[in-house]
Amino acid sequence: MSDTTFQLLAVGLYFAAMIGIGFYAYRKTSNLDDYMLAGRDLKPSVAAISAGASDMSGWLLMGLPGAIYLMGLVEAWIAIGLTVGAWLNWKFVAPRLRSYTEISNNSITVPSFLENRFKDKTRILRIAAGVIILLFFTFYVSSGMVAGGKFFEASFGVPYFWGMVLVAGVTLLYTLFGGFLGASLTDVAQGFLMLAALVAVPVVAVISMGGVGEVINHINLADAAANAADPANELHRTSLIYGGTALGIISACAWGLGYFGQPHIIVRFMALRSPQDAKAGRRIGISWMILTAAGAISTALVGIAWFNKYPETLEDPETVFLRMSQILFHPFVAGLVLAAVLAAIMSTISSQLIVCSSALVEDLYGIMGRKTSDRTNVSLGRVGVLIVALVAGMLALDPSSSILELVAFAWAGFGAAFGPVIILALYWKKFTSWGALAAMVSGAVTVFIWGSNDALSSTLYEIVPGFIIATVLGVVVSLLTTKHHPVIDREFAEMKRHAAGETSGI
Repeated sequence: MSDTTFQLLAVGLYFAAMIGIGFYAYRKTSNLDDYMLAGRDLKPSVAAISAGASDMSGWLLMGLPGAIYLMGLVEAWIAIGLTVGAWLNWKFVAPRLRSYTEISNNSITVPSFLENRFKDKTRILRIAAGVIILLFFTFYVSSGMVAGGKFFEASFGVPYFWGMVLVAGVTLLYTLFGGFLGASLTDVAQGFLMLAALVAVPVVAVISMGGVGEVINHINLADAAANAADPANELHRTSLIYGGTALGIISACAWGLGYFGQPHIIVRFMALRSPQDAKAGRRIGISWMILTAAGAISTALVGIAWFNKYPETLEDPETVFLRMSQILFHPFVAGLVLAAVLAAIMSTISSQLIVCSSALVEDLYGIMGRKTSDRTNVSLGRVGVLIVALVAGMLALDPSSSILELVAFAWAGFGAAFGPVIILALYWKKFTSWGALAAMVSGAVTVFIWGSNDALSSTLYEIVPGFIIATVLGVVVSLLTTKHHPVIDREFAEMKRHAAGETSGI
């Protein structure tokens, strides 16, 4: 068989496995709580790996290695910021959010939690949150579909449209029937596949080149050659600070702020079996992040050394991970590495589809107050997934859509709109619904204005001013509108007691 046939066979087996997991989850799903939150019975290991896999997307396997291959370790600050942000999120948000969402009328979505937390009878807060989630994530899902189409076009010569349809169709199939549990279980399988690929590529490459010393030597030789050819763009790719600016490093680290407001990530906290599971989830999740980030960074550095020792021009630096796997492994194994890239793309799409579905069905349709059966609720959830996927698919028909810019913008939008709101809601009893609304809207608007201005966004990542302005306005408006509410006081105190079991340890 040809190399391409071996690779397609590996990808086909991966698709079959994902559909099989989705069918298993389908048999475990009987009501809306099951479909949206897996019945709040998610093991910490599943929640941790699922959160990591649904977060990282193709950026981890292609974007980060490509950036470091070009500019060096200074581009690794974003990975550092994300890891620190994820640890803080697991430590300070996960146990309280898991506790509060159950205590506050068993909330199963972020918008419903905000409404129940503040006892908001106007429903403005829930509607605003649902609309923001639906709007941002529809475009976010679309960016994943674009990535899938481009992946098949670049890897196998499959036309963009059919590659997009294939990735979207398989992801939709297991998400449509398996719901949150299906998305979470497939995320776990995809997370381990990503980890195995990111560890195997640099380790095998280092052994093949003769050791770490040989790799470092060729990185230095590559930098010296590049600097001799173009002194104006001097490279020191083994330095964490050379080539970066203070604001640039702050912007990269600030990606970690986005974790506090990502609905598809924090919903994993809500699905844990108990607040105490957050400790185990944190340790597992952060270990996974450190290993995969280290693998991505090592792949880039080894790639610099490899292509200096064995000269080859990479037309697209973001393909360094894929090209190294094709060089180092048998075509079937290389196909599994390609499947890891698909896993990164599809795990994010599936998680976002579920959150979009919940916003559409539970937070926008559900507020009409209509009473429906469990079977009808689950059917409505699946219809929501299908609607969002179809709209996202139509947006993805244009292959020239910018994936990276859209993802960065959406990440900042969610981080600024929901991050301060979630933190203040969990840690400040006097935070009010009007303060939450002011924070949510001002965060989203600031990100939109700042991110749309090239001069501003190129100087400082829009999540920084968005997060600060949202926090300040949330506090000020809450101080102006605060009033005693005995039910909120009681639930807040109960939440603190319920979550108190997760107070120490790394």
